[in-house]
Amino acid sequence: MSFEVFVFLIILALAFDFMNGFHDAANSIATVVSTGVLRPHHAVAFAAFFNFAALFIFQLKVAATVGKGIVDPSIVDHYVIFGALTGALAWNIITWYYALPSSSSHALIGGLIGAVVAKVGTVGLINSGIGKTLVFIVVSPALGFLLGGVLMLAVSWLYRRSAPSRVDRWFRRLQLFSAGYYSLGHGANDAQKTIGVIWLLMISGGYLAKRPPDWVILSCYVAIALGTLLGGWRIVKTMGQRLTKIKPVGGFCAETGGAITLTFASLAGIPVSTTHTITGAIVGVGSAHKLSAVRWGLAGNIVWAWILTIPCSAFMAAVAWYLGELYL
Repeated sequence: MSFEVFVFLIILALAFDFMNGFHDAANSIATVVSTGVLRPHHAVAFAAFFNFAALFIFQLKVAATVGKGIVDPSIVDHYVIFGALTGALAWNIITWYYALPSSSSHALIGGLIGAVVAKVGTVGLINSGIGKTLVFIVVSPALGFLLGGVLMLAVSWLYRRSAPSRVDRWFRRLQLFSAGYYSLGHGANDAQKTIGVIWLLMISGGYLAKRPPDWVILSCYVAIALGTLLGGWRIVKTMGQRLTKIKPVGGFCAETGGAITLTFASLAGIPVSTTHTITGAIVGVGSAHKLSAVRWGLAGNIVWAWILTIPCSAFMAAVAWYLGELYL
């Protein structure tokens, strides 16, 4: 691998990280915007700040899982990295265009799987890491759903005798806390996935073996924060209003439930989907109010996007790997 190719792949990885923030901005800000607690341009700046602040709070456990726990590092080369990033980017652009909140994280993992399988078959996959990721495709939205719904029921019971206007006023302030907390979890889990890919690239290229350098860590957090700052507005409407109507108290419960899930996953080194997590939490909050409050047809379309993410990004990554072998 030439130095020029190495630099190109670093730039491609940071472009994916930027797109991750851009695509997933809705995860962090949809509820706080839809409830009117923050204006859109204030909300993205708020979320971007906390995306970056996660750098100083969480260890690189998710990066280690992506870098060494999904595919065999000894099999990875620059063609595999090119295929993985291209497949993941392509899927992100497609789902952004159709305003579907799919998982950038699973697109990246699917890309790695597809490129490695195209090169050497399934022998290059690490089943334990992939299995853990697949399990959390179900666990993260289910846990978000449960926590969001339980928090909503608990808050409704605690404040059942309070005037609605007073409750609304309190939770408008509390939602600033929950949105910040959720954005911390988003930055911690998602930025680290790109760190893991660049780490994998550096190991395969002989540039590094033990730990990602500080400039990689810093640049990945900056890239995802900038992507969030510019925001994927097409998806904000889907998440914040079309799925279910959210008030400040519901926004607080959804964001807090999602943030707790992301904190657990990040501390355990499990790469989960922030999109799946917050969607589950929003549906949980809506269901706690009444089942008919959730637009289940739209929720079904979102689930189909989740199911298709890994196989579709894997297929596109395999094609990109083949093209990279020919032209890169």
